Amino acid sequence: MMKKEDLRIVYMGTPDFAVEALRCLVEGGYNVVGVITMPDKPAGRGHKLQFSPVKQYALEQNLPLLQPEKLKDEAFVQALRDWKADLQIVVAFRMLPEVVWNMPRLGTFNLHASLLPQYRGAAPINWAVINGDTETGITTFFLRHEIDTGEVIQQVRIPIADTDNVGIVHDKLMMLGGKLVTETVDAILSDAVKPIPQEEMVVVGELRPAPKIFKETCCIDWNQPVKRIYDFIRGLSPYPAAWSELVQPDGEVVVMKIFETEKIIKSHQFTPGTLLTDGKSYIHIAATDGFIGIHALQLPGKKRLRTDELLRGFRLTEEFRMA
Repeated sequence: MMKKEDLRIVYMGTPDFAVEALRCLVEGGYNVVGVITMPDKPAGRGHKLQFSPVKQYALEQNLPLLQPEKLKDEAFVQALRDWKADLQIVVAFRMLPEVVWNMPRLGTFNLHASLLPQYRGAAPINWAVINGDTETGITTFFLRHEIDTGEVIQQVRIPIADTDNVGIVHDKLMMLGGKLVTETVDAILSDAVKPIPQEEMVVVGELRPAPKIFKETCCIDWNQPVKRIYDFIRGLSPYPAAWSELVQPDGEVVVMKIFETEKIIKSHQFTPGTLLTDGKSYIHIAATDGFIGIHALQLPGKKRLRTDELLRGFRLTEEFRMA
C-alpha cells in the first residue's frame, strides 16, 4: 500500500467551502503538490484584486499555485502535467475538461454538497433548504463526462432542522467535508473503494436539480403557502438573500431583503402581499394560508436590522404592501 506522504495530490477549489478540505489534507500530512484556483477578481469599490479563500490559504502554506483563465490552455495543461499528480481532488471549482480530470493515474474525485444523485448542479445546499428537505449531506465521487454524474465513493448524511438557514447547513457540511475528503483519500490509498454508479442508487421521490441562483431566482412570491415562503427565505439566507418589492403609499418601490422569519398559520381574508404592522414591533405579510412574520430585514443602502430596530427609524404603515 502506498503511504499518504508519497501520494501526489493536486487540489482544485475556490470559496471558503473548499478551504476546510485543503486544510485537513495539509494538517493531516498528505502530500499536496499543487493547488489550482480561480484567477483573482476585482472586488469592492476600489476594484482591488481579491484572492480566493483557497489562494489565501495556499499562500499561507507556501503551496505551489496555478490560476488558469482557461482550463484547456496548453501552458496550463503542461504545468499541471509537470506536477505528476497521482490523484486530483475538486471541491467547489468549475467544470473540468477531460484532458484535466483524466490525467492522474488514480483519477479525480469531487466533493459535492448533496446526497447525489439528488441536487446535481451549482447550488445544492440552497435548493435542499428551499425545497424543505429534512436531510442532506455530502458525497465524494469520481469525475466523468456529465456534471455530477460519476460513480459515488462515500456519503455522509445530516439532518436539516426547520430553523436552519443555508448558512448553518453550509458550515456543517463544510466541516464534515474536510473529514470526508481525507477518509476518501485513505480509502483510495488502501484500495478499499467500491464506487457505486449513481443509476444504481435508491432515490426517494423524483430527482431534483440544483441550478445556479440568480437575482431573479430570489424574488419572493407571496401567493404561496406560508411553509413554502418560509423555506424559500431560509434557503437563501444569509446569502444571496430573498427579496421582495415594498410598495410605498405613493407608489414608489424599494427592494427589501428578508433574512429571518416565522410561520403564522391562520386563515384570513387578506390578499397575499398585504402588510400588517403596529409600526413598532412586528411586520406580518399575508400568504395564502397565513402570514410570514418578518424578524430580520434590510433596506437598500442600509445594514441588516431586526424588525423592531428598523421600525424605530423607518415609518412603516399598513398602507405599504409587498408586490
